[in-house]
Amino acid sequence: MPPSRLSRRRITGVSLLVAVLLALGLYVVFHRVAPLLSGSNCAVAGTGQQITLGTGQAGIAATIAGVAQRDALPARAVTVAYAAALQESKLQNLPYGDRDSVGVFQQRPSQGWGKRSQLENPVYATSKFFSALAKVPGYQRMPVYQAAQAVQRSADGFAYERFQTMAAHMAAAFTGHDPHAVWCWYTPTIRGTARVAAASQGLERTFGPHATRATADPGLIVHVASVRQGWAVATWLVAHAEQYRIDDVRYADYQWTAVHGGQGWARTVSPSPPRSVVFG
Repeated sequence: MPPSRLSRRRITGVSLLVAVLLALGLYVVFHRVAPLLSGSNCAVAGTGQQITLGTGQAGIAATIAGVAQRDALPARAVTVAYAAALQESKLQNLPYGDRDSVGVFQQRPSQGWGKRSQLENPVYATSKFFSALAKVPGYQRMPVYQAAQAVQRSADGFAYERFQTMAAHMAAAFTGHDPHAVWCWYTPTIRGTARVAAASQGLERTFGPHATRATADPGLIVHVASVRQGWAVATWLVAHAEQYRIDDVRYADYQWTAVHGGQGWARTVSPSPPRSVVFG
């Protein structure tokens, strides 16, 4: 028997409510990955959108983009990695998970991904993810969630789908395709002498060997091969500023300072040398 007019109205009303709730859920997911518990956060500017991440999440996102540049992988690979990491760990380096899963991608030592201590290192975990992704035929042409599932082999492969749009916006910003699109602010304000040697080592582990040299005013100059790499390096430094006590990053005609971190990148009267990122 066909449904009555009242039944059809009820069905339509329920469908509309579901649609509204789904849209609201996607809005919340897109604008905030997880509850923010401190005054130190990062903003990722997208096409008419802004995503808020914790500084730890932004640091991991910058590391994933850096490893991709080191391995000469396209932005599509970064998008797939972000979709997987957002679903698996909310972009956090978790020391726990389902069964023996650990790390950003919740990889399992028992499944041959590596030792637990290795998988808790975001650079190593990302390298293993990209190595597996590169073996997926045509991953650049398939939907993001399918490529992520081909690597992760999750019980619910469709779970990655809800992060596809967000992951693409983030990839454009963290890989340097969109310049000065990521900035962070720290509370309390960063204090102390910059740990430039440790930051240089972190950059090398992530991006590979870089030509660096100390400057007169305690700091470092990082030589980069392209504009995109320059912005990816600058973004990594800003996202790790608290860890390495960095209070100033300059690239091209822009400057980020910790004291005005929430205001983002600003034009500077002291641009960095050509193809060089200056920080300290």
